[in-house]
Amino acid sequence: MADTPSNMIPLGTKAPDFSLLDTVSDSTLNLNTLKGKQGTVILFICNHCPFVIHINSEIVSIANAYAEKGISFIAISSNDIVNYPQDSPEKMKALAKNENYPFPYLYDESQNVAKAYHAACTPDLYVFDKDLKLVYRGQLDDSRPGNTIPVSGKDLRHALDCLIENKANTQLQKPSIGCGIKWKR
Repeated sequence: MADTPSNMIPLGTKAPDFSLLDTVSDSTLNLNTLKGKQGTVILFICNHCPFVIHINSEIVSIANAYAEKGISFIAISSNDIVNYPQDSPEKMKALAKNENYPFPYLYDESQNVAKAYHAACTPDLYVFDKDLKLVYRGQLDDSRPGNTIPVSGKDLRHALDCLIENKANTQLQKPSIGCGIKWKR
């Protein structure tokens, strides 16, 4: 597994719009109908990445806890499924059901959405305010597969709390580290 850091795009960046297949409902969903009243978390993830597998249950826990606070979560997989068939829409749907994802798991077949967001790795996390302006990008927390730090979601939780409480997030925003997105050749 290669350690690829996320691109730290400028805060205030407007979330690029998209319409993608939700592998769970088999329908096309778009950002404007999925966005939350208080904010939106967009997660670039995939099925097979050990970094994503390591944090899956915490992502579900955070999404469940913050849904009632007006925060919407949207997961997107942009990996090349020809070379990584474990990330196919059918397997995405099975994983979403197995992990009890409380959010849509969208398939970015063209990889244009990942490119528009400058996503580099899985997991790559972005938090947008109610106006879809970027307020956080980076890691879930300091835990990684193989280190002894427990998964807590502290960085994402802090960013969401700041957003909800309308406070400036003065905490250092560290890049996420994960597997590089599997770009088509």
